[in-house]
Amino acid sequence: MDKTININLGGILFQIDEEAFRKLRDYLQSINNRFGNSQGGNETIEDIELRIAEIFQSQKGLAGVITIENVAAMISIIGKPEDFDHGEPETAAPEYQSQKKRMYRNPDDSIISGVCGGIGAYLDNDPVLFRILFIISAMFGVGIFIYIALWIALPVARTDAQKRAMYGESYHTSINQNRQFNSNQLTGSSQYNTGYKSESGIGNAINEIFRAIGRVFYIILRILLIMIGVVLVLTGFLSILCFVMVVVFKFPGVYSIESSGINLINFTDFLNYLVSPSAVPWITFLTSIVLILPMIAIIYWGVKMIFWFSARDGVVSLVAFVVWVMAISALTVIGLNEGVSFAHSAKTSAEIVLPATPDTLYIVTDNKIADLKYEKDFVLPHKEYSVYINDDKKELYIRSYLAVDRADNKSTTIEARKYASGRTETEALKRTEGLLFNYGIKGDTLHLDEYFTSPAGRKWSADNVGINLYIPTGTVLKFENNPRILLHSSFRNESNEYLESSWESGNSLWVMTNSGLEQVPEKSSKFK
Repeated sequence: MDKTININLGGILFQIDEEAFRKLRDYLQSINNRFGNSQGGNETIEDIELRIAEIFQSQKGLAGVITIENVAAMISIIGKPEDFDHGEPETAAPEYQSQKKRMYRNPDDSIISGVCGGIGAYLDNDPVLFRILFIISAMFGVGIFIYIALWIALPVARTDAQKRAMYGESYHTSINQNRQFNSNQLTGSSQYNTGYKSESGIGNAINEIFRAIGRVFYIILRILLIMIGVVLVLTGFLSILCFVMVVVFKFPGVYSIESSGINLINFTDFLNYLVSPSAVPWITFLTSIVLILPMIAIIYWGVKMIFWFSARDGVVSLVAFVVWVMAISALTVIGLNEGVSFAHSAKTSAEIVLPATPDTLYIVTDNKIADLKYEKDFVLPHKEYSVYINDDKKELYIRSYLAVDRADNKSTTIEARKYASGRTETEALKRTEGLLFNYGIKGDTLHLDEYFTSPAGRKWSADNVGINLYIPTGTVLKFENNPRILLHSSFRNESNEYLESSWESGNSLWVMTNSGLEQVPEKSSKFK
């Protein structure tokens, strides 16, 4: 296996095999002998070296090894030294095609990010003028935003081709002002500064002041970015950890304080009763992508802020963004397809009117939530809607409600209402008829269940069942056996505004007033 040698051409590192190295060394020595002692020869040699570096980059790239075939191809493009015009050696160097100037950030004349240095190089002017303009405009709040926008929008001129596009025709002049180049060393390093040099002492002094201020701002900015990066990394990591613990390991993420013990509210478990079984794994998978990919991006951005490194991550970022958008699109399509099941809603009701209104109406619950056997529950905000899941029987138990309102007459009316959704109104109406809820009136006692049951194997369809109770003013409600009933009370105030409140039954004695239900002290002699 041939030995490889590291060389530096035009500030770019290449690997070249030993045979190709000898041929390239002889070629460069011939170039040096031809132009080394002539006027403008060093500039010509420099241009040839830059041209060689460009050709090698186009042939193999920085990661490849330059072979003797590559060297031969390069010589055929540039030509041999003896083929150059002896009369005018300064024109023998390869001519570069003129190209339109482009604006970059100049890393060789940088105080904070190189924005002003890049503008100065692009306009062929002293960067100190633009720094002063940015300072003045920053006092009015505009310059800061313009500077940040240019910092984000402008790329850094890292390669010679980019710097040539930034400087234009003044590129070689800027190089020769600052570059220390040893034309006799093939592997020598090229240290140079291509920034525009202010010719006045005042300009140089102002630049130095700006550099000192820039270093202070740079340190403050780095500390701020490190702090933000740490927050982003911790946020992304903890979010992914919580998601994995809840979805994969089923570690409780939300708890119900209503039921005995601790019951996990699990997204996947409720999905089995919300959408078709075939859609559950796809929804879980796509949801994982939609949630985890942004968290990974946040962690990556945080790491970049902390360690301040640049990477060629454009392709990876683009692919990840495309995958994320596709996951959202697929999830949206599945959601719309499953959401058709809730396109229409229907209501059924049955009404009982008592012939005589008792002074005290007793409320007794027969089937209680505390007696249910279920593995998990699903509680919506404010506890106004609770679903209890029995995976063994594939049944859902849903908390019912009791709404109490003031009757317009002296009669007591009991109205049972059932709500459900479906693809069509007919399907929704049929689903309401399948909901199981027990209630009835015996004398002065209203019997009802604390929950209703959805038929086994049927999907949840926004079901809701309850009793609307209309009683005259002065009627007393007495709740027996401390039921867990969600109690609603609605009325109109003196301004004819409709008001509504809801709470658990709690206290056992209530009385209907002109302002709605009010609690009655247990020891009140009036209602003993």
